[in-house]
This record gives sequence, structure tokens and C-alpha cells, in this order.
Amino acid sequence: MKITKLELKNFKRFDDLTIDLTSLSEPAKLVLLIGANGSGKSSVFDAFEFLNKMGRVGLSRSDSYYYIKNESKDFNVIVTTNESDNSNSLIIETLHPSNNLGNLKKQSFYGRTSVRQIPKLTRTSLGQVNFSFENDTDRPQTYIDRDNRFENDIEKVTSSILSDVFKSDISTTQIKDSYISPINKSFENIFGLDENVSIKLISIKPPLDGNTAEILFKKGSSTIPYDYLSSGEKEIFNILLNLLTRKEYFQDTIYFLDEIDLHLNTQLQKNLLKEITENWIPKNCQLWTASHSLGFIEYANEAEHAAIIDFDNLNFDLPQVITPSPKKNFDVFEIAVSKEFLSKVFEGKRIVFSENTDTSIYNSLNIADTIFFNAQNKADVFYKTKNNPSYNGLIDRDYLTDDERIDLLQRYKNLYILTYYSIENYLFHPDNLEEYFKAGSNEFNKVGYINSIKTENRTIRDKILIGLMVARDSYPFYRENENAKKLKAIRSNNQKIIEMFDSEDFETFYKVFPAKDYGKQIPERQNLNPTDLAKTDWFKTNIAAVLTK
Repeated sequence: MKITKLELKNFKRFDDLTIDLTSLSEPAKLVLLIGANGSGKSSVFDAFEFLNKMGRVGLSRSDSYYYIKNESKDFNVIVTTNESDNSNSLIIETLHPSNNLGNLKKQSFYGRTSVRQIPKLTRTSLGQVNFSFENDTDRPQTYIDRDNRFENDIEKVTSSILSDVFKSDISTTQIKDSYISPINKSFENIFGLDENVSIKLISIKPPLDGNTAEILFKKGSSTIPYDYLSSGEKEIFNILLNLLTRKEYFQDTIYFLDEIDLHLNTQLQKNLLKEITENWIPKNCQLWTASHSLGFIEYANEAEHAAIIDFDNLNFDLPQVITPSPKKNFDVFEIAVSKEFLSKVFEGKRIVFSENTDTSIYNSLNIADTIFFNAQNKADVFYKTKNNPSYNGLIDRDYLTDDERIDLLQRYKNLYILTYYSIENYLFHPDNLEEYFKAGSNEFNKVGYINSIKTENRTIRDKILIGLMVARDSYPFYRENENAKKLKAIRSNNQKIIEMFDSEDFETFYKVFPAKDYGKQIPERQNLNPTDLAKTDWFKTNIAAVLTK
């Protein structure tokens, strides 16, 4: 189960908030809430804990006032999942508390508060607390209470180990594979393989005979008990042990874990979030977490299955709809660090904003000292670079004449423009395909392919010319006051674009041939992966040339 839309009305600090994830091609495995302290991130987790409580014990009218923003009105929590439709989305109104969770089960939510670390072990025997793992009865009463489940997790895992010891069909190796090895594998993924930095779990003994549990780790040549671990190491072990002991009960669940980046440096933050999301949260589940740490934002920016929801600079006394931030969006890093720090982090690097989905391909080229970030479209690239001389922009050529392209490159010194219509013109250029097919020892009829493109160009000519003027009028550079007087001249240049289309010279018409939209049916283009086409020397050389002025 994964949430595709969350609506909170008159809830905590929100008057009317919608987090809409429906634009994603598939439901996110990770939803990262970012924003400054006090921006409302934890209030979302309050909503999940409210639903958690409603599904287990119900809610009294007096309890409900903890969640109400304006006590004169009701509040609603509406959850739509990938298993929901409009008829069975969850709607709960506080002044009419009910245990009806619609299509959601008791195990639909599992959360951890940020107040959860246990600095030292205190329990001296098993069975001191009665609780049900399956029903999550040891959870905090509210999301601001301390989460003391860690020692219950220790009791659970040590009891399971003792039980397995006395089973004749289970070996010591199998016990280690079940309870020790998964933790140590994650330690390697998070801390790395350097024995002087990483830690390794070597033994767990239960709390018995008036003694606390004994949990020993190896770090370098030293054996270290749990109490002597650093705060960050305890934080990681706490989370991993909790998921080890509980995830079997929560296989179709929304996990919400607040501030799991506490006490960790940037690299460990990134490694931890990657490890939990990819290896510990079950496939059919979704993880929601909140942070303003650089490591978490970096991972969510890179992961295809992650969505970033930005809470910063929003007035929640007014209705707000938040959608996922674009990937590789430079601006989200300012949540984690100041602009001054960012300038130091990227010092010596050329920051280039590019149009939406092209960014990942450009970054794959590893052009020296150059980092590409997403912009929403051509206009977004243009205004980002125009308003900040530290940024550069790379845009598609589209329908520009040679003279217009040169004029814009001279006028805007930190703006780069592709030589061809779009990135697809490079990926599917005859020279690029020739190198690609040759590397795979496959035949490629270059002359036949060029003739197919020429035929396509003649076929679509009239269709393209219909929208030519509208497309050119939309270009942001000619909407600037200083360029407004050029607009009339630009419109008169439409004939030059038509002449380029009508040219028999391949390189002339191909500059304005929209390869992203046309020519897809040509056999030589079938079943080709753009990521693979971008690995050729020809492609990298030609894109690098565009970035040279």
C-alpha cells in the first residue's frame, strides 16, 4: 500500500493541505518531507499516528482536540492509496470518531518518533512489559512522547534466539543468518568496509538474572558494548533492530519515521536512507520521513522511486497543494544549507540548469567540473541563469535560425543552446547511431537511415509549419523588455526556418527537425535506450562542444 494523495483539513497547523503524488509515473517508495524547523513536517506524522490510533483503539472527542486547529470546526484526514478509488478513500471526521478505516487495516501504519534513542540499557529480565508486536501496543500514546520500543525489540530478538537454540532443526549458522548477519550487512552498506570506521555486531545476550542485556560490537580490534557506542551508531542500530523484529508484521504498510538522520554526518545520512528504503522497507510499503539534512536530500534527488515534498515558505493558514519537487532541483539543497555554504560546496564547479528529463543524461557524461540540475522548462532555465550570474543554463535550440542562436549566445553569456533542435537529435544522429551499432558489432545502413529522416521531414513539413509561429512567440528571451523590439524582426524570420526545413542538405534541416516527436517509427530507432546512446564518444564530444564558448 502506498499513498498517492493526502488531504488534511483543519488539522494541527494546516487549514487545508493537499500533498498530491498522483503526477508520479508510479507510487513513490520514499516520500521525503523537507523544510525548515517549524514548517509543519511533523504534523503530517501526527496525521498518520491519528489514523494509526483510530484503527486500533478509536478516539474520544476529548482526545480529538489535540489535532484540531480551529475548535469551532471539524477536521478531516483523507488518504488515497494506490489501492483506493474515490469511493473508498479514507475520510475521518473528529467530532464523529469512528473505528472505520475503510480499506485500511490495523497494520496500515507504523511510526517511530524522533524521541527514541536509549543511551544505556536498563532492563534486567525478560517479560517486564506486556505488549503485542503485531498490534504495536508498545507505541507512544502521541507522536511527541518518548518511544521506548528499543528494549522491547532486544527482548523480542533475544527471546527468538533462545527459542531457536532449542530447536533441533536450526543450526547456529542459521540463527546468525537470521538475527546477526542482516544487521552486519547493513552496517557494511552504511559505514563501509573499513574496519576502523565500521562496526560489527558479534553477540546478543538477553537481560537475565538481574543483569541488563549484553550486546557486543567489534570496531577495529576492540570489542565495544552497546552503551559505549556513539550516538549515531546507537541511532542506526536502534532503527535496524526495530525493523528486523517488526517488519514481518507490517508488510502492506505506510512507515513514518521522523528524523532518522539524527547524530549522523552527511555521507552516513545518505547511506542510511538508501539502506532502509531499498533493503528494509518491504516492497509493497512506503516510507515517509522528514529532514533538512543534505545527505537525505541528495539520496532522494538521485533515487527514481523517491518524491521530495518541500514545506518551506508556505502559508498554511491558506489552502495549499504541494506536488513533488523536480529531481535534480538545485533549490532544494538550500533547505539543508545556506546559499553561502552551497557556493563553497560547489566551488570550482560549473552549475548548469537543463530542461527537465535531459538532466540525468547530461550528468552521465561526467563533463569535467560540471554539474547539471533540473529546471522545469526552457523559461525556468532562462530566468534562473538571467537572475543569477553564478548559474549557467543549457536549452534546446527548437526553431531558432543560426543568426538568432548566435545572437542569444552573445547576449546571454551564461546561456548555452544546443546546435540541434533537442537532445534527441544528438542521440539519434546518424553519426551517433553509427558508432553505437559498430560498438555492438551490429549492421547499420547509414545512408538508408538518412534518407528515412529526409522522407519524414518532407511528410511532416506542413504539420510543423502550422505551429511554428506559436512556438517561436513563446520563447522567453523575446519577452524581455530590452528584446521586445526584436520580436517583430524575429517573426519575420519564420521564412528562414521554412527555408531550413526545405533544404536538401541533411545538416541544415536537421538543426530544426523535431526528432523528439517525429521519426520514432524509423526501424533503426526501434528499441534503443537513450542512456546507452549517450555513452558514445560522439555524443559526449558534441555536447561538450556546445558547452564551450
